[in-house]
Amino acid sequence: MYVCICRQVTDRDIHEAVAQGACRMRDLRTQLGVRAQCGKCADRAHAVLKGAREVCANAACRQGT
Repeated sequence: MYVCICRQVTDRDIHEAVAQGACRMRDLRTQLGVRAQCGKCADRAHAVLKGAREVCANAACRQGT
């Protein structure tokens, strides 16, 4: 699903960015351009970021890291 129409960023893009170390909205802006133009995507991007961090944390626990 598209999260940021201005930059064509999807929820999958955000999940991939988190897997590569993004953990803050600032990281998403730097890596993907989220919230760099109109800013209407900020709330949804933050929600996806939060969910992606939880998924990564759970995956790390299952892997024993």
